[in-house]
Amino acid sequence: MVTALSWISGHAAQGSGDRSEVMQGSLVNAEVFGAVFDACFGDIHGYVAQRLGADHAEDVVSDTFLIAFRKRAQYDPARATVRAWLFGIATKLIGKHRRLEARTLRALGRYGPDRDAPGHEDRVTARVSAQSLQPSLASALAALDQRDRDVILLVALAGLSHEEIATALGIPYGTVGSRLSRARKKLRGSLGDTNPMLVPEEADHG
Repeated sequence: MVTALSWISGHAAQGSGDRSEVMQGSLVNAEVFGAVFDACFGDIHGYVAQRLGADHAEDVVSDTFLIAFRKRAQYDPARATVRAWLFGIATKLIGKHRRLEARTLRALGRYGPDRDAPGHEDRVTARVSAQSLQPSLASALAALDQRDRDVILLVALAGLSHEEIATALGIPYGTVGSRLSRARKKLRGSLGDTNPMLVPEEADHG
């Protein structure tokens, strides 16, 4: 049975491999960092675009890689893959645009993916997943607390495990589970008791 987030299946990243050795090499030769950019840009850009819209993704993604480059000496391969680390940076930057994201999702919830909302403010920059995001799901996501939305979309869009999310966001492992559970419950209530996740709730992501 197709679930409410089945639209994500075509967008969830398949993984770019771990680039930790490349990251370490970039400390010696900065140009090597380009390999990290090339390997992970698509995944990060897709994630940001689905949350803020394509019009705003470029700046956020550019800032994500700029911060990663500047802080590459702080990257610890024992704690996270490069990809998970980048998703954490991007998510924190998205948090600075929480009003834009909520407005984008609400606009998509009102007008759907195929119609532009009247007025510049609401014009569907809601290209979040403009080809497939259902209005009902967009509205439900908009109603979530930012922290809960971060966790559920890092699972659904980025395919990160609980442990990766905990490391990427700098929160306890148990907090990831509680936020995800709360987000699922709220989405299910908004969507008429439909399971809002692609994966069974009992699945172990750790």
